[in-house]
Amino acid sequence: MIENKMSISIREWSENDRPREKLVAKGKNTLTDAELVAILIGSGSREESAVALSKRILASTSHQIHELGKLSVKQLMQFKGIGEAKAIAIVAALELGRRRREEDPPRLPVISCSKDAFSLLNPIIGDLDHEEFWVLYMTNAHKVVQKKQISIGGKTGTLVDVRMVFKAALDFGATAIIVAHNHPSGSLVVSSADKQITKKIQQAGACLDIKLLDHLIITEHEYLSFADDQLL
Repeated sequence: MIENKMSISIREWSENDRPREKLVAKGKNTLTDAELVAILIGSGSREESAVALSKRILASTSHQIHELGKLSVKQLMQFKGIGEAKAIAIVAALELGRRRREEDPPRLPVISCSKDAFSLLNPIIGDLDHEEFWVLYMTNAHKVVQKKQISIGGKTGTLVDVRMVFKAALDFGATAIIVAHNHPSGSLVVSSADKQITKKIQQAGACLDIKLLDHLIITEHEYLSFADDQLL
């Protein structure tokens, strides 16, 4: 179906009436239901903005998102300003929301000791023939919110940019980290470079109130923990 050629794009709205910009600047939780639907619609008409149209649609369902999700593409197209493409976008978005509610939230791994961290990272880097540096980003309760590769090196070393370690920590909202790298040689000897990077990360974390809990050196079957060996 052909959309109304006289429709008004969200980009043409006033600064204070742009839900996309509001979402980016203030977060998704600040948007009303109508503003969220307006983002899906994208444009209204010369007579009615996308937000006004969204309010009209929501009013027909007593402002119940659950009831809005029951409307079919054909039913949505009964509203002036809603063509097939817009109706499909609304139906698809609400179906994703329904499926999300049905899913069990993933359980975040909890690190209670160095062995837990080793068990999580060993399958990733334990048997590599080159060095990699990884970080586990965690909450105050030591739940892992993300694990991230920071660098890849050669057989005897890898360079680590401490700024990248903590940029990701801030992005993930982490309050604690565990860092780790592998030794393809199988040796668990701590090098001076290992000690230096650990100290740099620990000092940088202290400035940001992000605690370095441990640094693991991992081989195929074993590991060394800086925390266990009191090297932190």
